Amino acid sequence: MTHFEILIEDQSGSRAMEILLPKLLEANITFRVHAYKGIGHIPKGLKPNSDASKRQLLNQLPRILRGYGKVPDCGTILVICDLDDRDKEQFLSELNNILDNCRPQPKTFFFLAIEEFEAWYLGDLNAIRKAYPNAKNNIINSYSNDSICGTWELLADAICSGGHKALVKKGWWAVGEQKIAWAKSISPNMDVEINKSPSFNAMVAGLREITE
Repeated sequence: MTHFEILIEDQSGSRAMEILLPKLLEANITFRVHAYKGIGHIPKGLKPNSDASKRQLLNQLPRILRGYGKVPDCGTILVICDLDDRDKEQFLSELNNILDNCRPQPKTFFFLAIEEFEAWYLGDLNAIRKAYPNAKNNIINSYSNDSICGTWELLADAICSGGHKALVKKGWWAVGEQKIAWAKSISPNMDVEINKSPSFNAMVAGLREITE
């Protein structure tokens, strides 16, 4: 039996993956999703130098992967996070460097949402329309898949009253709550076979290759 330990940067992504993974995995494959409180930064020298209680993914990733490496049969580790405005190849190199410094190394794969996790929702516009029938089609239709454009802001502008500016004005807690609402409402409607996001499809292909 294959087991996945999935590390993801926030609660909204965690909720979405808990809904999407059963659509992608066979019944005899198990998983556990660990949500963190933001992506954070890879620490210098790969030595965690921040309060572990803050639970930011990249800050703690060297420690977490070393810990998994010391646990026999811990399963396969999947790290899922946003690319944001980073250079893709450089970021993947930095992530793989963390893994290279683990002795022993846990079996680990990295998947990036480009630019943000919301790109995976926007890869399935029908799922958005089912969840939010009043979504502004002119906005979501203008989106170019996996573009660096302020993805969550674009989705908020299409769905939320007052758009992303109204959410930010309320506070970042409101943004987080809205993203969790999207995960709960859009993810169940997504068809994982016809998504148009290249980074989503790369994640799907990667998972299926691992489990073959």
